[in-house]
Amino acid sequence: MRSGLLRAAATARAILDGTSYEDSYRELGDRFPDAGYGGTFYRWLRDRSMGPYNSYGNGSAMRVSPVGWAYDTEAEVLREAERSAACTHNHPEGIRGAQSTALAVYLARTGRSRHEIRSAIEDRFGYDLSRPLDHIRGTYGLDVTCQGSVPEALVSFYESTDYESAVRNAVSLGGDSDTLACISGAVAQAFYGRLPRELVSHVRSRLDRGLLEIVDRFWKRYGIRCGRIPSGSKP
Repeated sequence: MRSGLLRAAATARAILDGTSYEDSYRELGDRFPDAGYGGTFYRWLRDRSMGPYNSYGNGSAMRVSPVGWAYDTEAEVLREAERSAACTHNHPEGIRGAQSTALAVYLARTGRSRHEIRSAIEDRFGYDLSRPLDHIRGTYGLDVTCQGSVPEALVSFYESTDYESAVRNAVSLGGDSDTLACISGAVAQAFYGRLPRELVSHVRSRLDRGLLEIVDRFWKRYGIRCGRIPSGSKP
């Protein structure tokens, strides 16, 4: 999960500092070169002349959650999610995965119901979110594409009862479980509110000072410690 946290932190840093997503991903990638990136993303980090590589991998969805907190309308969230994806994952499926995850976070933190979130994602993006987890577990394997992992991660949230159960649901599916947990957990955090204190303490103990500084600035600016934000209000 370290790769997911780093890339989400890079998205948050770009938003906080007004830098491009590309520059932020490259800078943190250079600082942490052994965090477990995919092979093509790693080549992209090493080759400054390399542009977007038409990826539909789930890294675009793994890193996008800060967008769902930082913008005030669905249109802004969808625009910024596309921008965050397109510097690497410019395939339509890579963009769809990022947009659906960011929109789910946005809808969750602005007080939408579980049913409203699911309907909005199904209607806009065409994902099948009707399959129960028990059915998915019987046939699911490693799938690192957006189209083969974002719906499963969102179902893990829909069948959850709190933040921890959302993450556990995602991990229980196997496959690319760290990415599934990043996506499901991001929506669950926005929906349920405060994270469990013991989990926050454990994660903070494993982060270096630079990453903690990004996390703390982002959480402070957007009021994330305060739990769910009433519909219609700004973060």
